[in-house]
Order: sequence, then structure tokens, then C-alpha cells
Amino acid sequence: MIRIALVLVMAAASATIPALARAANVTYVVDPAHTYPSFEADHMGISTWRGKFDKSSGTIVMDRAAGTGTVSIQVETKSVDFGLGKMDEAARTDELLDVAKYPVAEFKGKLEGFDKFGKPARAVGTLSLHGVKKPVALEIRKFKCMPHPMFKREMCGADAYVTINREDYGMTAGKDYGFDMNVELRIQVEAIAVE
Repeated sequence: MIRIALVLVMAAASATIPALARAANVTYVVDPAHTYPSFEADHMGISTWRGKFDKSSGTIVMDRAAGTGTVSIQVETKSVDFGLGKMDEAARTDELLDVAKYPVAEFKGKLEGFDKFGKPARAVGTLSLHGVKKPVALEIRKFKCMPHPMFKREMCGADAYVTINREDYGMTAGKDYGFDMNVELRIQVEAIAVE
């Protein structure tokens, strides 16, 4: 009788353990229709220019129960979009992004600092931009996973932030006019689990 009761208690407990606790590595593919890395850059100290990149791709692999994960994001630099054609053209030249020579910017790293709910606190890795690779740590300020209402697979989304100095990446246009070289990157990403 005690053995039967123990089996029933264990079965009930296992049924109530969150799916997170039973999870393993899950691969998510970045949804390009909902992923638009953006940035803020100074204009002579008098205003802030904002822009985004319209084409990106990548994969994220997570085991939220184990608190591990990797990130690989690629961004097409020629897709830069300030909302002003002349600025877009200027940004694509060799004075800034030099998209003909460096068509892709890339972040590769690991997810760290998972809390008890499976939310990572940061993505630490390497940003490759304008032919230069530098270590960066992105702060993840927003993160959520949920079932996708149409695809019936898990989807996750995040907003990650980091400030870089573009001079470190060989982009000094405007420095002589007093432009601040610091640029804030905001990586908005949504990704859907692979079947």
C-alpha cells in the first residue's frame, strides 16, 4: 500500500514539473520578419541618429533547464536603414560600413546568467564588424518564450543592448567634427524552434 501511494505521489509530482525542467538543447532559427537590429549614433553632439538593419539571420541553441546556450547572428550591412536615402548611401560607403568590402556583421557567443525561469541575463561573445573582431557583452533586458500561435512551436524573443566605440572598428567618419564615437546597439530578435 505504501509502495502504491509512493508511486502515485511520484507520478503526480512528475506531471507538475514545469516543461523547463525536462528540457534539453533546442535550436531556434531567427525569424527575419521580426528581427531588426537597431542602433543610435551621435550627430555632432546636437542630435541622435537612429537606424536599423533590415536583413538578418542566425540560430540560437538553448537548454534553459541547464542554463546554457549559444547565439550566432548575421546581419547584412547593406540593409542599413536610417529612413533617409542619403544617410543610407553614406553609411554604405567606405567612410562607414564599407558594405562592398564587409557585407556581413556577425555576433557569435554564449548565453549566460540564466535565472530559475530559464531567462538569460547576457550574451557574451565576439562582434565582427568592418573587418574587426572585438569581445562584447550584451545585456538582455527582455526575454520571453511561448508557443507560436500559428506554427504551434515554441518561439522566443529578446532585446539585448550594448554600447560600442565605432572607432575601435575602424569607423571614424565625423570624428573631426565632434561626433561621439559611441554607438548603442539594440538587438531585437525573435526565433522559432526547429521541428
